[in-house]
Amino acid sequence: MKLSELPASPKHLMTENKTDHACYENADPDPEYLIKSIAEQGYSLETSLTDLMDNSVSAGADRIEVLIRMDQEPFTLFLADNGSGMDRETLRQSMHFPSSSPESNRKVSDLGRFGLGMKTASFAQTRCFTVLSRKKGGSAYHGRTWDVDYLKQKKKWRILINTEEEITALLASYQSLSSGYQNSFEKFEANTIIVWKGLYKFEDYLEETNRQDSLKKEITEVTSDYLSLVFHRFMERKANPLRIRINNTVIKPFNPFPIHETDVRPIEYRHRNFRTDTIKIEGFVLPSRSIDESKQGLTQWTTRNRGLMDMEGMYIYRADRIILFGGWNGIIKKSPKLQLARLRVEVGNSVDHLLHLNVAKSQIVIPYELRQAFLRYISILKGEAEKEFFNRGIRKFSGQKKAGSIQLFERRSSSKGVVLELNADFPILKELRNELTGNQLSKLNWILRMITTSINKIRHVHEDVAYNSTGEEDGLSADSIISGIVLLRENGMTPEQIKKDILPSLGFSEASLPEEIKQLLKTDLHGYQ
Repeated sequence: MKLSELPASPKHLMTENKTDHACYENADPDPEYLIKSIAEQGYSLETSLTDLMDNSVSAGADRIEVLIRMDQEPFTLFLADNGSGMDRETLRQSMHFPSSSPESNRKVSDLGRFGLGMKTASFAQTRCFTVLSRKKGGSAYHGRTWDVDYLKQKKKWRILINTEEEITALLASYQSLSSGYQNSFEKFEANTIIVWKGLYKFEDYLEETNRQDSLKKEITEVTSDYLSLVFHRFMERKANPLRIRINNTVIKPFNPFPIHETDVRPIEYRHRNFRTDTIKIEGFVLPSRSIDESKQGLTQWTTRNRGLMDMEGMYIYRADRIILFGGWNGIIKKSPKLQLARLRVEVGNSVDHLLHLNVAKSQIVIPYELRQAFLRYISILKGEAEKEFFNRGIRKFSGQKKAGSIQLFERRSSSKGVVLELNADFPILKELRNELTGNQLSKLNWILRMITTSINKIRHVHEDVAYNSTGEEDGLSADSIISGIVLLRENGMTPEQIKKDILPSLGFSEASLPEEIKQLLKTDLHGYQ
Protein backbone atom coordinates (compact mmCIF):
# COMPACT_ATOMS: atom_id res chain seq x y z
CA MET A 1 0.00 0.00 0.00
CA LYS A 2 1.26 3.43 -0.93
CA LEU A 3 1.50 6.17 1.65
CA SER A 4 -1.07 8.19 -0.26
CA GLU A 5 -3.51 5.33 0.12
CA LEU A 6 -3.43 5.29 3.96
CA PRO A 7 -6.74 6.28 5.54
CA ALA A 8 -6.93 9.84 6.84
CA SER A 9 -6.60 10.31 10.61
CA PRO A 10 -9.80 11.16 12.44
CA LYS A 11 -10.12 14.88 13.12
CA HIS A 12 -10.13 14.37 16.89
CA LEU A 13 -6.73 12.62 16.74
CA MET A 14 -3.73 14.94 16.59
CA THR A 15 -0.03 14.22 16.05
CA GLU A 16 1.99 16.01 18.70
CA ASN A 17 5.30 16.07 16.79
CA LYS A 18 7.20 14.18 14.11
CA THR A 19 9.69 12.52 16.43
CA ASP A 20 7.58 10.44 18.80
CA HIS A 21 4.36 10.31 16.76
CA ALA A 22 2.38 10.60 20.07
CA CYS A 23 -1.31 11.13 19.44
CA TYR A 24 -3.90 12.71 21.69
CA GLU A 25 -7.54 13.69 21.60
CA ASN A 26 -9.37 16.71 22.94
CA ALA A 27 -10.71 16.04 26.48
CA ASP A 28 -12.20 19.40 27.36
CA PRO A 29 -15.07 18.66 29.77
CA ASP A 30 -18.63 19.67 29.07
CA PRO A 31 -18.92 22.90 31.15
CA GLU A 32 -22.52 22.23 32.21
CA TYR A 33 -21.81 18.71 33.46
CA LEU A 34 -18.57 19.62 35.22
CA ILE A 35 -19.97 22.64 37.02
CA LYS A 36 -22.95 20.67 38.26
CA SER A 37 -20.56 17.97 39.46
CA ILE A 38 -18.07 20.20 41.26
CA ALA A 39 -20.98 22.00 42.94
CA GLU A 40 -21.78 18.80 44.82
CA GLN A 41 -19.12 19.30 47.49
CA GLY A 42 -21.35 18.85 50.53
CA TYR A 43 -22.54 22.44 50.74
CA SER A 44 -25.72 23.47 52.53
CA LEU A 45 -27.13 26.99 52.29
CA GLU A 46 -25.41 28.07 55.51
CA THR A 47 -22.03 26.60 54.55
CA SER A 48 -22.23 28.16 51.08
CA LEU A 49 -22.86 31.60 52.56
CA THR A 50 -20.09 31.04 55.11
CA ASP A 51 -17.63 30.28 52.31
CA LEU A 52 -18.53 33.55 50.58
CA MET A 53 -18.10 35.40 53.87
CA ASP A 54 -14.62 33.91 54.26
CA ASN A 55 -13.62 35.96 51.24
CA SER A 56 -15.27 39.04 52.75
CA VAL A 57 -13.40 38.63 56.04
CA SER A 58 -10.11 37.98 54.25
CA ALA A 59 -10.73 41.22 52.31
CA GLY A 60 -11.00 43.14 55.58
CA ALA A 61 -14.78 43.52 55.72
CA ASP A 62 -16.38 44.30 59.07
CA ARG A 63 -19.92 44.59 57.70
CA ILE A 64 -21.71 41.91 55.68
CA GLU A 65 -25.36 41.76 54.76
CA VAL A 66 -27.38 38.95 53.23
CA LEU A 67 -30.65 40.04 51.67
CA ILE A 68 -33.31 37.94 50.03
CA ARG A 69 -36.85 38.62 49.00
CA MET A 70 -38.88 35.54 49.79
CA ASP A 71 -42.27 36.53 48.40
CA GLN A 72 -41.45 36.04 44.73
CA GLU A 73 -39.66 33.54 42.51
CA PRO A 74 -37.07 33.04 41.27
CA PHE A 75 -35.59 33.83 44.67
CA THR A 76 -32.72 36.30 44.34
CA LEU A 77 -30.12 36.57 47.09
CA PHE A 78 -27.60 39.37 47.56
CA LEU A 79 -24.49 39.11 49.74
CA ALA A 80 -22.66 42.43 50.11
CA ASP A 81 -19.59 43.45 52.09
CA ASN A 82 -17.53 46.58 52.72
CA GLY A 83 -14.15 44.91 52.24
CA SER A 84 -11.33 46.09 49.99
CA GLY A 85 -13.14 45.13 46.81
CA MET A 86 -11.62 44.15 43.46
CA ASP A 87 -10.51 45.93 40.33
CA ARG A 88 -11.36 44.59 36.90
CA GLU A 89 -8.37 42.25 36.61
CA THR A 90 -8.68 40.85 40.14
CA LEU A 91 -12.37 40.17 39.56
CA ARG A 92 -11.56 38.42 36.28
CA GLN A 93 -9.03 36.15 38.00
CA SER A 94 -11.29 35.40 40.97
CA MET A 95 -14.02 34.10 38.67
CA HIS A 96 -11.77 31.48 37.10
CA PHE A 97 -11.52 27.81 38.19
CA PRO A 98 -9.42 27.83 40.38
CA SER A 99 -8.27 31.37 41.13
CA SER A 100 -5.29 30.33 43.30
CA SER A 101 -3.22 27.27 44.19
CA PRO A 102 -3.95 25.36 47.42
CA GLU A 103 -0.17 25.08 47.85
CA SER A 104 0.46 28.83 47.76
CA ASN A 105 1.78 30.57 50.86
CA ARG A 106 -0.97 32.62 52.43
CA LYS A 107 -1.37 35.16 55.18
CA VAL A 108 -2.13 33.77 58.64
CA SER A 109 -5.55 35.46 58.48
CA ASP A 110 -6.43 34.08 55.03
CA LEU A 111 -9.51 31.85 55.32
CA GLY A 112 -9.34 30.46 51.78
CA ARG A 113 -7.39 27.56 50.36
CA PHE A 114 -8.38 26.19 46.97
CA GLY A 115 -9.46 29.28 45.07
CA LEU A 116 -12.74 27.47 44.39
CA GLY A 117 -14.92 28.53 47.32
CA MET A 118 -16.91 31.35 45.76
CA LYS A 119 -17.66 29.38 42.61
CA THR A 120 -18.45 25.99 44.13
CA ALA A 121 -20.40 27.49 47.03
CA SER A 122 -22.47 29.59 44.63
CA PHE A 123 -23.12 26.81 42.13
CA ALA A 124 -24.22 24.57 45.01
CA GLN A 125 -27.22 26.90 45.44
CA THR A 126 -27.81 28.60 42.08
CA ARG A 127 -27.23 28.06 38.39
CA CYS A 128 -26.54 31.74 37.68
CA PHE A 129 -24.52 34.14 39.80
CA THR A 130 -22.97 37.54 39.28
CA VAL A 131 -20.19 39.30 41.15
CA LEU A 132 -20.12 43.09 41.19
CA SER A 133 -17.06 44.73 42.69
CA ARG A 134 -15.06 47.92 42.88
CA LYS A 135 -11.92 48.90 44.74
CA LYS A 136 -12.67 50.53 48.08
CA GLY A 137 -13.08 54.26 47.54
CA GLY A 138 -13.86 53.80 43.84
CA SER A 139 -17.14 54.50 42.10
CA ALA A 140 -17.43 52.22 39.06
CA TYR A 141 -18.37 48.58 39.57
CA HIS A 142 -17.21 45.77 37.32
CA GLY A 143 -19.36 42.71 36.78
CA ARG A 144 -18.85 39.09 35.77
CA THR A 145 -21.46 36.30 35.54
CA TRP A 146 -21.40 32.52 35.43
CA ASP A 147 -24.59 31.16 33.84
CA VAL A 148 -25.06 27.41 33.43
CA ASP A 149 -27.81 27.86 30.81
CA TYR A 150 -25.42 29.93 28.71
CA LEU A 151 -22.70 27.30 29.10
CA LYS A 152 -25.17 24.60 28.14
CA GLN A 153 -26.02 26.52 25.00
CA LYS A 154 -22.46 27.38 23.91
CA LYS A 155 -20.71 24.20 25.17
CA LYS A 156 -17.69 26.33 26.01
CA TRP A 157 -16.18 27.81 29.15
CA ARG A 158 -17.29 31.41 28.98
CA ILE A 159 -17.73 34.02 31.69
CA LEU A 160 -20.17 36.78 30.82
CA ILE A 161 -18.96 40.38 31.11
CA ASN A 162 -21.84 42.45 32.45
CA THR A 163 -22.80 45.64 30.68
CA GLU A 164 -23.18 48.96 32.46
CA GLU A 165 -26.95 48.67 32.08
CA GLU A 166 -26.98 45.20 33.71
CA ILE A 167 -24.76 46.42 36.56
CA THR A 168 -26.96 49.47 37.15
CA ALA A 169 -30.11 47.31 37.25
CA LEU A 170 -28.60 44.87 39.75
CA LEU A 171 -27.36 47.70 41.97
CA ALA A 172 -30.82 49.26 41.97
CA SER A 173 -32.42 45.97 42.98
CA TYR A 174 -29.90 45.49 45.77
CA GLN A 175 -30.25 49.03 47.13
CA SER A 176 -34.03 48.84 47.07
CA LEU A 177 -34.01 45.58 48.99
CA SER A 178 -31.39 46.80 51.47
CA SER A 179 -33.32 49.94 52.37
CA GLY A 180 -36.56 47.99 52.64
CA TYR A 181 -35.34 45.96 55.62
CA GLN A 182 -34.75 47.21 59.15
CA ASN A 183 -31.49 47.46 61.10
CA SER A 184 -29.39 48.60 58.16
CA PHE A 185 -25.74 49.45 58.81
CA GLU A 186 -25.00 53.14 59.17
CA LYS A 187 -22.82 54.57 56.38
CA PHE A 188 -22.47 51.13 54.83
CA GLU A 189 -20.89 51.10 51.37
CA ALA A 190 -20.86 47.78 49.58
CA ASN A 191 -17.68 47.20 47.58
CA THR A 192 -18.41 43.61 46.56
CA ILE A 193 -21.91 42.25 45.89
CA ILE A 194 -22.59 38.64 44.97
CA VAL A 195 -25.96 37.96 43.36
CA TRP A 196 -27.54 34.51 43.23
CA LYS A 197 -30.34 34.49 40.70
CA GLY A 198 -32.61 31.58 41.57
CA LEU A 199 -32.14 29.01 44.34
CA TYR A 200 -32.78 25.75 42.55
CA LYS A 201 -32.75 23.53 45.66
CA PHE A 202 -35.83 25.34 46.88
CA GLU A 203 -37.51 26.11 43.55
CA ASP A 204 -36.96 22.78 41.79
CA TYR A 205 -36.97 20.24 44.62
CA LEU A 206 -39.82 21.49 46.85
CA GLU A 207 -43.56 21.78 46.34
CA GLU A 208 -44.60 25.35 45.54
CA THR A 209 -46.59 25.70 48.78
CA ASN A 210 -43.53 24.79 50.90
CA ARG A 211 -40.83 26.83 49.19
CA GLN A 212 -41.19 30.16 50.94
CA ASP A 213 -41.65 28.69 54.43
CA SER A 214 -38.71 26.36 53.93
CA LEU A 215 -36.44 29.14 52.67
CA LYS A 216 -37.51 31.47 55.49
CA LYS A 217 -36.70 28.86 58.12
CA GLU A 218 -33.40 28.01 56.47
CA ILE A 219 -32.19 31.59 56.16
CA THR A 220 -33.54 33.15 59.36
CA GLU A 221 -33.08 30.23 61.76
CA VAL A 222 -30.60 27.61 60.56
CA THR A 223 -28.22 29.96 58.75
CA SER A 224 -28.31 32.64 61.45
CA ASP A 225 -27.65 29.99 64.09
CA TYR A 226 -24.69 28.64 62.15
CA LEU A 227 -23.08 31.99 61.42
CA SER A 228 -23.40 33.12 65.05
CA LEU A 229 -21.21 30.17 66.02
CA VAL A 230 -18.74 29.94 63.14
CA PHE A 231 -17.75 33.63 63.16
CA HIS A 232 -18.21 34.34 66.87
CA ARG A 233 -14.58 35.36 67.43
CA PHE A 234 -14.74 37.93 64.66
CA MET A 235 -17.96 39.34 66.10
CA GLU A 236 -16.48 39.44 69.62
CA ARG A 237 -13.21 41.17 68.77
CA LYS A 238 -12.74 44.60 70.34
CA ALA A 239 -11.36 46.37 67.28
CA ASN A 240 -13.72 46.55 64.30
CA PRO A 241 -16.00 43.67 65.31
CA LEU A 242 -17.65 41.88 62.42
CA ARG A 243 -21.37 42.49 62.06
CA ILE A 244 -23.58 40.30 59.87
CA ARG A 245 -27.11 41.26 58.91
CA ILE A 246 -29.61 38.82 57.45
CA ASN A 247 -32.64 40.77 56.23
CA ASN A 248 -33.99 42.48 59.39
CA THR A 249 -31.73 40.75 61.88
CA VAL A 250 -28.18 41.54 63.00
CA ILE A 251 -26.68 38.26 64.22
CA LYS A 252 -25.36 38.00 67.76
CA PRO A 253 -22.23 35.92 68.38
CA PHE A 254 -22.43 32.60 70.21
CA ASN A 255 -19.32 31.40 72.03
CA PRO A 256 -19.48 27.63 72.69
CA PHE A 257 -17.00 28.03 75.54
CA PRO A 258 -18.76 30.24 78.14
CA ILE A 259 -15.74 30.49 80.44
CA HIS A 260 -17.27 33.55 82.12
CA GLU A 261 -19.42 31.03 83.99
CA THR A 262 -17.34 30.18 87.06
CA ASP A 263 -18.42 26.52 87.15
CA VAL A 264 -17.23 25.76 83.61
CA ARG A 265 -14.18 23.62 84.26
CA PRO A 266 -11.12 23.81 81.96
CA ILE A 267 -8.76 20.85 81.58
CA GLU A 268 -5.07 21.70 81.37
CA TYR A 269 -4.33 22.37 77.72
CA ARG A 270 -1.70 20.68 75.57
CA HIS A 271 0.46 21.93 72.71
CA ARG A 272 1.69 19.71 69.92
CA ASN A 273 4.14 20.77 67.21
CA PHE A 274 2.97 19.55 63.83
CA ARG A 275 5.18 20.22 60.81
CA THR A 276 5.04 23.99 60.20
CA ASP A 277 2.43 24.73 62.84
CA THR A 278 1.54 24.24 66.49
CA ILE A 279 -1.77 22.68 67.42
CA LYS A 280 -3.33 23.52 70.76
CA ILE A 281 -6.04 21.38 72.36
CA GLU A 282 -7.98 22.40 75.44
CA GLY A 283 -10.95 20.64 76.99
CA PHE A 284 -13.83 22.14 78.95
CA VAL A 285 -16.52 20.50 81.08
CA LEU A 286 -19.85 22.29 81.38
CA PRO A 287 -21.58 22.23 84.77
CA SER A 288 -24.31 19.64 85.25
CA ARG A 289 -26.89 22.41 85.67
CA SER A 290 -26.55 23.16 81.95
CA ILE A 291 -28.52 19.97 81.15
CA ASP A 292 -31.74 21.25 82.72
CA GLU A 293 -31.14 24.89 81.81
CA SER A 294 -30.63 24.15 78.12
CA LYS A 295 -33.93 22.26 78.02
CA GLN A 296 -35.77 25.30 79.34
CA GLY A 297 -34.91 27.51 76.37
CA LEU A 298 -32.19 29.68 74.95
CA THR A 299 -29.20 29.77 77.29
CA GLN A 300 -25.48 30.35 77.17
CA TRP A 301 -24.97 26.60 76.74
CA THR A 302 -26.50 26.04 73.29
CA THR A 303 -27.55 27.94 70.20
CA ARG A 304 -31.25 28.39 69.54
CA ASN A 305 -31.67 25.36 67.30
CA ARG A 306 -29.26 22.90 68.93
CA GLY A 307 -29.23 20.80 72.09
CA LEU A 308 -26.33 19.89 74.33
CA MET A 309 -25.73 16.61 72.54
CA ASP A 310 -25.63 18.42 69.18
CA MET A 311 -22.87 20.65 70.53
CA GLU A 312 -20.86 17.95 72.28
CA GLY A 313 -17.39 17.32 70.90
CA MET A 314 -14.64 19.11 68.97
CA TYR A 315 -14.51 22.73 67.87
CA ILE A 316 -11.69 23.19 65.40
CA TYR A 317 -10.62 26.80 64.91
CA ARG A 318 -8.59 27.72 61.87
CA ALA A 319 -7.46 31.35 61.78
CA ASP A 320 -10.19 32.13 64.38
CA ARG A 321 -12.96 30.68 62.20
CA ILE A 322 -14.67 27.45 63.31
CA ILE A 323 -14.34 24.98 60.47
CA LEU A 324 -15.76 21.93 62.24
CA PHE A 325 -17.85 21.50 65.36
CA GLY A 326 -19.88 18.85 67.14
CA GLY A 327 -18.94 15.17 67.38
CA TRP A 328 -15.51 13.66 67.85
CA ASN A 329 -14.42 13.30 64.21
CA GLY A 330 -14.32 9.50 64.48
CA ILE A 331 -11.94 9.37 67.46
CA ILE A 332 -14.64 8.30 69.95
CA LYS A 333 -18.42 7.98 69.72
CA LYS A 334 -20.92 10.56 70.88
CA SER A 335 -22.77 9.67 74.06
CA PRO A 336 -25.33 11.29 76.39
CA LYS A 337 -22.73 10.94 79.16
CA LEU A 338 -20.40 13.22 77.17
CA GLN A 339 -22.82 16.03 76.39
CA LEU A 340 -20.97 18.26 78.86
CA ALA A 341 -17.62 17.82 77.08
CA ARG A 342 -16.24 20.29 74.55
CA LEU A 343 -12.78 20.31 73.03
CA ARG A 344 -11.24 23.45 71.57
CA VAL A 345 -8.62 22.84 68.90
CA GLU A 346 -6.52 25.65 67.41
CA VAL A 347 -4.77 25.14 64.06
CA GLY A 348 -3.20 27.50 61.54
CA ASN A 349 -3.83 27.53 57.80
CA SER A 350 -0.38 26.24 56.86
CA VAL A 351 -1.28 22.59 57.52
CA ASP A 352 -4.57 22.43 55.57
CA HIS A 353 -3.17 19.83 53.18
CA LEU A 354 -1.98 17.66 56.07
CA LEU A 355 -5.43 17.77 57.69
CA HIS A 356 -7.10 17.10 54.30
CA LEU A 357 -9.41 20.09 54.63
CA ASN A 358 -12.04 19.80 51.92
CA VAL A 359 -13.30 22.55 49.61
CA ALA A 360 -16.43 23.21 51.70
CA LYS A 361 -14.28 23.47 54.87
CA SER A 362 -16.68 21.00 56.48
CA GLN A 363 -14.43 17.98 56.96
CA ILE A 364 -10.90 17.23 58.10
CA VAL A 365 -8.91 14.06 58.71
CA ILE A 366 -6.70 13.97 61.79
CA PRO A 367 -3.40 12.35 60.76
CA TYR A 368 -2.24 9.19 62.51
CA GLU A 369 0.70 10.95 64.16
CA LEU A 370 -1.75 13.32 65.90
CA ARG A 371 -4.57 10.88 66.47
CA GLN A 372 -3.00 9.15 69.48
CA ALA A 373 -2.30 12.49 71.18
CA PHE A 374 -5.92 13.49 70.63
CA LEU A 375 -7.17 10.16 71.95
CA ARG A 376 -5.13 10.42 75.15
CA TYR A 377 -6.34 13.93 75.85
CA ILE A 378 -9.96 13.15 74.98
CA SER A 379 -9.84 10.18 77.39
CA ILE A 380 -9.02 12.59 80.22
CA LEU A 381 -11.77 14.98 79.14
CA LYS A 382 -14.20 12.07 78.78
CA GLY A 383 -13.60 10.93 82.37
CA GLU A 384 -14.15 14.42 83.77
CA ALA A 385 -17.30 14.98 81.70
CA GLU A 386 -18.81 11.64 82.72
CA LYS A 387 -18.09 12.43 86.35
CA GLU A 388 -19.90 15.75 86.03
CA PHE A 389 -22.78 14.06 84.21
CA PHE A 390 -23.31 11.56 87.03
CA ASN A 391 -23.17 14.39 89.57
CA ARG A 392 -26.03 16.26 87.93
CA GLY A 393 -28.88 17.25 90.20
CA ILE A 394 -26.66 17.44 93.26
CA ARG A 395 -26.94 20.80 94.97
CA LYS A 396 -23.98 22.95 95.87
CA PHE A 397 -22.63 22.14 99.29
CA SER A 398 -20.06 23.43 101.78
CA GLY A 399 -18.57 20.10 102.81
CA GLN A 400 -19.92 20.44 106.36
CA LYS A 401 -22.77 18.38 107.73
CA LYS A 402 -25.88 20.48 108.11
CA ALA A 403 -27.33 20.71 111.59
CA GLY A 404 -30.52 18.68 111.91
CA SER A 405 -30.02 16.99 108.53
CA ILE A 406 -32.60 14.28 107.90
CA GLN A 407 -31.33 13.10 104.49
CA LEU A 408 -30.27 9.46 104.20
CA PHE A 409 -27.30 10.46 102.05
CA GLU A 410 -24.88 13.31 102.62
CA ARG A 411 -22.59 14.88 100.07
CA ARG A 412 -18.86 15.21 100.53
CA SER A 413 -16.28 16.85 98.30
CA SER A 414 -13.46 14.73 96.91
CA SER A 415 -10.76 15.07 94.27
CA LYS A 416 -13.00 13.13 91.85
CA GLY A 417 -16.22 15.01 92.49
CA VAL A 418 -19.17 14.80 94.88
CA VAL A 419 -19.23 11.60 96.93
CA LEU A 420 -22.44 10.28 98.51
CA GLU A 421 -22.22 8.89 102.04
CA LEU A 422 -24.82 7.47 104.39
CA ASN A 423 -25.91 9.83 107.14
CA ALA A 424 -25.20 7.98 110.42
CA ASP A 425 -27.70 10.28 112.18
CA PHE A 426 -30.61 9.41 109.89
CA PRO A 427 -33.29 8.47 112.50
CA ILE A 428 -34.31 5.05 111.17
CA LEU A 429 -30.75 3.97 110.50
CA LYS A 430 -29.60 5.26 113.88
CA GLU A 431 -32.37 3.39 115.71
CA LEU A 432 -31.75 0.19 113.74
CA ARG A 433 -28.06 0.22 114.66
CA ASN A 434 -28.92 0.71 118.34
CA GLU A 435 -31.23 -2.35 118.26
CA LEU A 436 -28.77 -4.77 116.66
CA THR A 437 -26.30 -7.05 118.43
CA GLY A 438 -22.56 -6.81 117.66
CA ASN A 439 -22.60 -9.60 115.05
CA GLN A 440 -25.77 -8.27 113.39
CA LEU A 441 -24.40 -4.74 113.32
CA SER A 442 -21.22 -5.99 111.67
CA LYS A 443 -23.25 -7.62 108.89
CA LEU A 444 -25.30 -4.43 108.39
CA ASN A 445 -22.14 -2.35 108.13
CA TRP A 446 -20.85 -4.74 105.45
CA ILE A 447 -24.01 -4.24 103.37
CA LEU A 448 -24.16 -0.46 103.85
CA ARG A 449 -20.53 0.03 102.87
CA MET A 450 -20.97 -2.13 99.77
CA ILE A 451 -24.02 -0.05 98.78
CA THR A 452 -22.33 3.35 99.12
CA THR A 453 -19.15 2.17 97.39
CA SER A 454 -21.15 0.73 94.47
CA ILE A 455 -23.21 3.93 94.09
CA ASN A 456 -20.10 6.10 93.93
CA LYS A 457 -18.39 3.72 91.51
CA ILE A 458 -21.39 3.94 89.19
CA ARG A 459 -21.12 7.72 89.41
CA HIS A 460 -17.37 7.51 88.68
CA VAL A 461 -16.38 9.39 91.84
CA HIS A 462 -15.20 6.54 94.05
CA GLU A 463 -11.56 6.27 95.00
CA ASP A 464 -10.21 3.37 97.08
CA VAL A 465 -8.90 4.36 100.51
CA ALA A 466 -6.43 2.72 102.88
CA TYR A 467 -8.20 0.45 105.35
CA ASN A 468 -6.32 1.62 108.42
CA SER A 469 -7.48 5.21 108.05
CA THR A 470 -11.19 4.55 107.81
CA GLY A 471 -11.93 0.99 108.77
CA GLU A 472 -13.14 1.65 112.29
CA GLU A 473 -15.31 4.56 111.16
CA ASP A 474 -17.78 2.23 109.44
CA GLY A 475 -17.67 -0.34 112.20
CA LEU A 476 -15.66 -2.69 109.99
CA SER A 477 -12.87 -3.83 112.24
CA ALA A 478 -10.46 -6.49 111.08
CA ASP A 479 -12.47 -9.05 113.07
CA SER A 480 -15.68 -7.90 111.31
CA ILE A 481 -14.12 -8.32 107.87
CA ILE A 482 -12.69 -11.74 108.79
CA SER A 483 -16.02 -12.99 110.14
CA GLY A 484 -17.72 -11.77 106.98
CA ILE A 485 -15.22 -13.57 104.75
CA VAL A 486 -15.65 -16.77 106.74
CA LEU A 487 -19.44 -16.49 106.39
CA LEU A 488 -19.16 -16.00 102.64
CA ARG A 489 -16.84 -18.97 102.27
CA GLU A 490 -19.12 -21.17 104.36
CA ASN A 491 -21.85 -20.30 101.87
CA GLY A 492 -19.80 -21.56 98.94
CA MET A 493 -17.82 -18.54 97.71
CA THR A 494 -14.20 -19.15 96.75
CA PRO A 495 -11.33 -16.85 97.76
CA GLU A 496 -11.05 -15.75 94.13
CA GLN A 497 -14.73 -14.76 94.00
CA ILE A 498 -14.44 -12.80 97.23
CA LYS A 499 -11.34 -10.96 96.04
CA LYS A 500 -12.92 -10.19 92.66
CA ASP A 501 -16.55 -9.41 93.55
CA ILE A 502 -16.77 -8.55 97.25
CA LEU A 503 -13.65 -6.80 98.51
CA PRO A 504 -13.70 -4.10 95.76
CA SER A 505 -17.22 -3.16 96.92
CA LEU A 506 -15.86 -2.35 100.37
CA GLY A 507 -13.75 0.41 98.83
CA PHE A 508 -10.45 -0.44 100.49
CA SER A 509 -7.19 -0.73 98.61
CA GLU A 510 -6.16 -4.37 98.78
CA ALA A 511 -2.59 -3.57 99.79
CA SER A 512 -3.79 -1.78 102.94
CA LEU A 513 -5.78 -4.72 104.33
CA PRO A 514 -4.39 -6.41 107.47
CA GLU A 515 -2.12 -9.40 106.84
CA GLU A 516 -4.50 -11.86 108.52
CA ILE A 517 -7.21 -10.98 105.99
CA LYS A 518 -4.86 -11.50 103.05
CA GLN A 519 -3.75 -14.81 104.55
CA LEU A 520 -7.35 -15.95 105.00
CA LEU A 521 -7.92 -15.51 101.29
CA LYS A 522 -4.99 -17.78 100.50
CA THR A 523 -6.15 -20.76 102.58
CA ASP A 524 -9.15 -23.03 102.69
CA LEU A 525 -11.55 -23.01 105.63
CA HIS A 526 -9.43 -25.56 107.43
CA GLY A 527 -6.27 -23.47 107.29
CA TYR A 528 -4.50 -25.28 104.44
CA GLN A 529 -2.84 -23.20 101.75
